[in-house]
Amino acid sequence: MIHKIEIKNENLHGSFSNEYEPIITVKSGDTIRMQTPDIEWGYSKTKEEERDFFKSNVNEADPRHPMIGPIKIDGAKPGMVLEVKLNDLVPGWYGTNWAGGKSSWQNDHLGLTDSERIRLDWELNSNRMTGTTIIGDQPFRVVLNPFIGLMGVAPAEAGVHVTSPPRYCGGNIDCKELGRGSTLFLPIAVDGALFSIGDGHAAQGDGEVSGTAIECPMDLVDITLILRDDLQLTMPRALTPSGWVTFGFNEDLNLAAAQALNEMTEFIRETYQIEKTEALALASVAVDLRITQVVNGVKGVHAVLPHGSIR
Repeated sequence: MIHKIEIKNENLHGSFSNEYEPIITVKSGDTIRMQTPDIEWGYSKTKEEERDFFKSNVNEADPRHPMIGPIKIDGAKPGMVLEVKLNDLVPGWYGTNWAGGKSSWQNDHLGLTDSERIRLDWELNSNRMTGTTIIGDQPFRVVLNPFIGLMGVAPAEAGVHVTSPPRYCGGNIDCKELGRGSTLFLPIAVDGALFSIGDGHAAQGDGEVSGTAIECPMDLVDITLILRDDLQLTMPRALTPSGWVTFGFNEDLNLAAAQALNEMTEFIRETYQIEKTEALALASVAVDLRITQVVNGVKGVHAVLPHGSIR
């Protein structure tokens, strides 16, 4: 079955909790098509239209990233895995990113904490897959790589959890590998899974070093949700057009790298039925460690095993 979810207050929230009521219940294998608002909780379909602004449908003290959901998957139980297939992503016509002007570890080290906080407004062309902005009187153009920054299921822990840090159950991963044609696997922690999605990005470098990607609305997010009881995961994992991806999250970048590497060596060990030391040896010649983001409090590292690199 195909479900369509509209952008409206009733379908939006800005934090995670296993106590939030689902906006819809779907079955394993169902497809959902939706639009998502920009990071400022706004949406405009065309350049000629003013942005409409939205708010959360739950009572939150600190709503941050606007997310569609929660979406309940019938039959989902803790210990299962939710497979999220990203069938299609179409960015909206505009996007924004910011830099400098506030205290963060990178701004402190770059001497930009007390600088002017700048905002770049981008015009996006989803047909040509380009984004253009003006700095001074000079135009700059980048190639777009649209992806979803935030996908997660509700955590098992009680209470309300802010969206900023990624977790074992997903969330604000901000990995540019999670674009069209990718599949994210999330360990389910609560009955129904309670999946939420948002935070469209039109382009981002590994690290997201200013604190923002080109933050944009999405004119189309097309996903399929599948329950898997044949997998056991304690961390997110992804299958992308370029390879398999494992993740690590920690305030310490070394520990985030260690977690991503451990997840990947376990994946190689299981896939090829070899010892973990042998898997690490193979990883050392075939796997890339990349910094996902360094700006969400909890830093992220992802390990990539390219398709065909081990035969």
